[in-house]
Amino acid sequence: MIDIKWIREQPELVKQRLAARNGGDDAKIDEVLQLDEQRRHALKQVEDLKALRNKVSKEIGALMGQKKLAEAEAKKAETRTLGDQITALDKSAAETEAARDGILIRLPNPPHASVPLGKSSADNPEVKHWGAKPEFAFKPKSHVELCESLKLVDFHRGAKLSGSGFLLYTNWGARLERALIQFLLDLHTTQHGYTEVAPPHIVSRDCMVGVGQFPKFEDQAYAVREGLDESTLDKLYLLPTAEAPVANIHREEILPASQLPIYYCAYSPCFRAEAGAAGVGTRGMIRVHQFDKVELVKVVKLEHGYDELEKMLANAEKVLQLLGLHYRIVLLCTGDMGFASAKTYDIEVWAPGQNAYLEVSSCSNTDEFQARRMNLRYKDADGNNKFPHLLNGSGTALARLFVALIETYQQADGSVLIPEPLRPYLRGADKITA
Repeated sequence: MIDIKWIREQPELVKQRLAARNGGDDAKIDEVLQLDEQRRHALKQVEDLKALRNKVSKEIGALMGQKKLAEAEAKKAETRTLGDQITALDKSAAETEAARDGILIRLPNPPHASVPLGKSSADNPEVKHWGAKPEFAFKPKSHVELCESLKLVDFHRGAKLSGSGFLLYTNWGARLERALIQFLLDLHTTQHGYTEVAPPHIVSRDCMVGVGQFPKFEDQAYAVREGLDESTLDKLYLLPTAEAPVANIHREEILPASQLPIYYCAYSPCFRAEAGAAGVGTRGMIRVHQFDKVELVKVVKLEHGYDELEKMLANAEKVLQLLGLHYRIVLLCTGDMGFASAKTYDIEVWAPGQNAYLEVSSCSNTDEFQARRMNLRYKDADGNNKFPHLLNGSGTALARLFVALIETYQQADGSVLIPEPLRPYLRGADKITA
């Protein structure tokens, strides 16, 4: 959530930064300021009335001591009137605060000054590429053809079990998926300094609000109902990413500065309804309702946030480098950023069978935005409470990594080579054959 003090002190700058997102949110800042001023005015009136009531209460005591009972009763009536006014003003302040915060909670994170201006993904600059696109002496197959010929994924039965957009991994497909997950976890915990956690796969509404999933993307979530009890809806949700529980681990806590930085990594399945999203339900693994991912989350001091973002990006890159997959990195422009992000890099891996790049990782610094939403703070060296920077990144996401890997390592005979780093997780196997 945007700091209301920043909005009060530099409203035009906040408007400018929000306008860069091209979402029209800058137009809401004046309404926020108006409601905030109404709230502050009501609170000031409450303070003045309480001071007056205290003064009158003292006068009542003096009048009672002087046996001026009639005057004392009149003063008592005055305190009751003052009390009614205070109650009404408190209610007004609470209502305007709720209205103000109702707008604030829906405002996206203003982009960092280093984010390039743009309107869509077409304006995202490429900042790096690694490796070269693989060349084939034959026409490369798509992952759908490979999955069907090698019996890696049963698309038909996956849809039969759960509907379109769900996958049934089988035999070598299931083993390869599990190997990739274990490889990612081992890499980040043993080489990059992350602590592995295994979060619940169902999270509270507070967690979804904390990371900025709600209320903006509520239509993309899978809600959980406990049995037949309708009243339990709107309380728990299948997680859209492990970021939702992991970033909230320290919500409503004040951490000692010595505990930072904190690095977490976690595997989880991810569930996304993606209401109205184009592509869900088509054959393949590019856009699905359930997929696996290893997520990276950092909690760091505010002065280290953007250096830590570059380190996280390098951690995610290492996955693709070790697997020998060609990729590029793009810096998302202001018009293509996620709701909670202040700055985001996307890593896109090349998939020969698609003849296209597929996003497999987004690494973002949310600045203080998420920490404010979940009231997570730390004490600095002077004993002051500060909001840390929260970072998140895919380290990386499947099934698109799965797609790129089998399409890149396919052979003329229809088999798929297994990259060296994955072989220990597959009992030394070096190839998947029919």
